[in-house]
Amino acid sequence: MSQDDFAFEPIRGLPERPPEGEIILWQGQPNWLRLTVESLNVWWVLGYFIFLFVWRFISVSDLMPIGQALLVSFPFLALAMIVTLLLMLVGYILARTTVYTITNKRVVMRIGAALTVTLNIPFTEIENAAIASSSGNFGSIAIDTKQDAKFSFLILWPHVRSWHFKKPKPSLRCIPDAPEVAEILANAAKARLIEEKDSPKKKPQGIEAVVS
Repeated sequence: MSQDDFAFEPIRGLPERPPEGEIILWQGQPNWLRLTVESLNVWWVLGYFIFLFVWRFISVSDLMPIGQALLVSFPFLALAMIVTLLLMLVGYILARTTVYTITNKRVVMRIGAALTVTLNIPFTEIENAAIASSSGNFGSIAIDTKQDAKFSFLILWPHVRSWHFKKPKPSLRCIPDAPEVAEILANAAKARLIEEKDSPKKKPQGIEAVVS
């Protein structure tokens, strides 16, 4: 019997039903393998243990038979396999518990496994959005907000642009068809800003982070 950990959500990825007039334009999740490779640096970790295995083998190969040298060096390969599998499991869980949503008014990011955070970013609070493409038509879209960050880099990680600690930039990480998603985001944001400009002045909606 399957169980949905987020069955309390009225709509998948959203903490509450969208208000009248708000339409979901796109929803998606990170590709778990790409997220594992790019955010958890799994190949670097694997390469490190392989380096230790080779170094250990070379250092003992002059002191004992080849078979015994391989046997003595094997624990590094075993550790490499164990750590790689654990990182892949973490990457899978992080991707599975993430839902990115673009509506005609905002970007919503439901992220986190142990601590679930839903980040609402209205288009009126977005200064810029930059896309970084990777292989296989995957890519990430980093969002630069107007106001000072009210959220932590560590809480957003890995759904954040790397190395931007002072002002974290929330990011839609490792999503398929990233150029098409970026176009949807750009068109929706442009339409929303025109609508806001033409509508009567009202208090703008700020960025909200809902923890559950």
